[in-house]
Order: sequence, then structure tokens, then C-alpha cells
Amino acid sequence: MRTPLRSLPPTVERWISRARWLRWLDALVAWLVVWLFLALWLDATPVALPVAALALVGLAALAHPVRRRWRPVSALVSLSVSRRLRPGDRAWLVLSEHIEPVIVTARRRLRLVVARPDQGPTEGLEVRRTRVVIVPPAR
Repeated sequence: MRTPLRSLPPTVERWISRARWLRWLDALVAWLVVWLFLALWLDATPVALPVAALALVGLAALAHPVRRRWRPVSALVSLSVSRRLRPGDRAWLVLSEHIEPVIVTARRRLRLVVARPDQGPTEGLEVRRTRVVIVPPAR
């Protein structure tokens, strides 16, 4: 018989749902920034500016590199959440595709090197703390 799957800790489940909301806030900030620039540079009707800003943000969202790099709100939140992680700490790596437990092996400014428990001692994954959410375990 197979062993039952363990459920995720409640803090990790909360961060999964928060990550989705943070991406929406990133999109809202992008729309506001584009709207502000259009209002400063163009002389158009008040109705046309937000619609044009929405169209431009929608087109930019189709470009994967732009969508992946523009994360002002989620980057700040992710930095604040992973601020206290040090080498040797256990944490949860929350990605859009999956969640996995990791061990922090190194910390370099905005980057963390993490290792999965099933990896070898010399293997590690370097991640930017501004692009992923790394949640410390609940204490």
C-alpha cells in the first residue's frame, strides 16, 4: 500500500493563494503606470487613455519575458518574506507550477541557492528572491 500524501502547511497554502493575488496587483500597477505615462505624453480624451493603457498592458502580457520580469508588488513582498532566511534553513519554494521543500545553501544579496532534499550535495538551484516566493516554515 502507498503511503498517504502529506498536506502542505497552512502558511504555504496561504502563500499559494496570495501569489495569485500579487500577480493581479502587479498587472494593476502596470496598468496605472502606463495610464500615467499616456496621460503625460498624449493629449487624448479621458476615456481613451485607460482603454489604450489596458490594450498596451494586454499586449505586453503576451510577451513572456516582460510578464516574467515586471513584478514590482510581488518582488517587494517576496523579498520581505524571505528576508530572514539564512544558509541551512529549511523553506518552501512556491512556484506557479509546483511547490517543493528546499534547504537554503547560500545567500547572495537578491539570490538564494536552494537544494532539494533528493539532490546531491553539490547540486543547487539559484533563484532570485524577486521572482519566486520562498516561504520559511511556520514557527
